[in-house]
Amino acid sequence: MPKSVTRTYSRYTEEVLTLLAGLIRAARLENKMTAQDLADRAGISRGMLSRIEKADPKCEIGATFEVARIVGVSLFEAEPGRLAMHSKQVEYKLALLPKSARKEKKVVMDDF
Repeated sequence: MPKSVTRTYSRYTEEVLTLLAGLIRAARLENKMTAQDLADRAGISRGMLSRIEKADPKCEIGATFEVARIVGVSLFEAEPGRLAMHSKQVEYKLALLPKSARKEKKVVMDDF
């Protein structure tokens, strides 16, 4: 039987998740949406939405972002149409970097 793994998260990660969860819940309530209505629109279960609003770090990032977008929480400073431009910049930067990261091999000087 596989051993369950307990993963720890940094304080920063926990704070960001809590902030995003609070923003999502506040926006849902401001828009007068029930949890079931929002879950249906996002294509997730009500339980998953509940976990997102409780800042569960094991929720899918795609589902969390979709819920945030539906209620109007801005995830990035750029507007959706401008995200493509930022995406191109990231692609260009990645094209200039090596395909993988490797540790530098240590050269041993054994000439005695």
